[in-house]
Amino acid sequence: MARKWWTLTAVSIATFMLLLDITVVNTALPSIRRDLGGSFADLQWVIDAYTLALAAVVLMAGTIADRVGRKRTFVIGLGIFSLASGAIALSPSTEFLIAGRAVQGIGGAIMFALSLALIAQEFAPGRARATAMGVYGATIGVAVATGPLVGGALTDSLGWESVFYLNVPIGIGAIAMTLARVRESRDPRPAGADWPGTITFSTSLFMLVLALVRGNQDGWGSTHIVALLAGSVVLLGAFVLIELRSKDPMLPLDLFRNPSFTGVQIAAFAISSTLFALFLYLTLYLQGFLGNSPLDAGLKYLPVSVTVFLVSGAAASLVPRVPARVLMSIGLGLVGLGLLLMGGREVSDSWSALLPGFVVTGAGAGLVNVVIADVALSVVPKERSGMASGINDTFRQVGVSVGIAAWGALFLHNGASKVESLTGASGTQPRHLVDAVSSGQVPAGTGGSVGSAARDGFLSGFNEIMLIGGGVALAGALAVLMLVREHGIERGQEQPSLVAEPVAA
Repeated sequence: MARKWWTLTAVSIATFMLLLDITVVNTALPSIRRDLGGSFADLQWVIDAYTLALAAVVLMAGTIADRVGRKRTFVIGLGIFSLASGAIALSPSTEFLIAGRAVQGIGGAIMFALSLALIAQEFAPGRARATAMGVYGATIGVAVATGPLVGGALTDSLGWESVFYLNVPIGIGAIAMTLARVRESRDPRPAGADWPGTITFSTSLFMLVLALVRGNQDGWGSTHIVALLAGSVVLLGAFVLIELRSKDPMLPLDLFRNPSFTGVQIAAFAISSTLFALFLYLTLYLQGFLGNSPLDAGLKYLPVSVTVFLVSGAAASLVPRVPARVLMSIGLGLVGLGLLLMGGREVSDSWSALLPGFVVTGAGAGLVNVVIADVALSVVPKERSGMASGINDTFRQVGVSVGIAAWGALFLHNGASKVESLTGASGTQPRHLVDAVSSGQVPAGTGGSVGSAARDGFLSGFNEIMLIGGGVALAGALAVLMLVREHGIERGQEQPSLVAEPVAA
């Protein structure tokens, strides 16, 4: 097999593994919570610790890899990810698990930062790269869609720990394949490390997510939450100033002068902050509200998995022939429509009421993932492929982490307000009742009317975030249609790649 296909295989395995760990954990969360304890906020942090680390490190990882070697850095990322996965499986507490997820996210960030760049160095622009991106996009879609099924099957049969143990042998195999078959490469003109930018960006993002997660508990007008939000804004402003003045910025703001570059980042953020972030709350609905087991909940995601797989394969042939903005807009539009179809749930509904939304969102995700993966590299000079890959991955992970926190804040606030209006309860009790439904439990001593109000509250919060999530995806579709232009996207012919100069492995 040719080297380029070995490279694509290694990258696809690593990408599948790290993205699987974003969604595979969803169906395992109730079991983790039963074994280790924890609050609703802890459930959010199990995922957000991973995605926040990804978002904070991925840009710096790409820059460092461009200097010291992409293959070498990729192997280091695989090692960190695999070791952290083994440690997480041995977690004695929720706090330890969350910390382990953050370390795992650092390894994932390194892998993610190099994935598109490694593909670009072996596949020239044109049909060959479109085919590779089709495989890569399908890998992303299937990993996200099948994660709940894999997580459910493992959790039911072997326990939630097996979800993380699985990464260890796969990671070792990917390391061996990379060392043996992948070519080393560097940027011939690498940028310097931007530590001030990295620190201000990651701290700003952490403060924002922390405020969103704790806002309902501490009070949105409390000094603590206001300080976190204000600090996040100040640090974000400082980050922009640092990037404007830095000789080697981690996020070159001049790239955003290209509307097509801006558009593809909006597309990445839009799908990640809506569909991918809302998978957590869909799982809580299936397991907590409807009472499905982890495996049953995973099986019910199969319509999404099949649709993503089929559409991703078909979309690869469309990329060279249909304008990218059209494909991305249609994909995001389908995601938005599908989320709207998932909303409006009533107490008497079964899981099958979600089926139309599952199929429509699956089609949209399969389409948009393939196009984003291709365009993310095609709107920048080839020698900046590592940075372009990192920027696109950052927008994806920021979307997931901020999305999960924001939807959780809206979900609990709206659900608690509904319970309060139905029961007259006050303080923290309405929020605890909604939380109890999400975990599949009704607190001891509550009567039928209180339990009914708690379920109504859960559905009220769930329906609201599906409605708003659909609106965000549709707004993203409109923004992409307005910004992305075909003349800003490189559509070259088959030729030797100039992404990197080969060096000794």
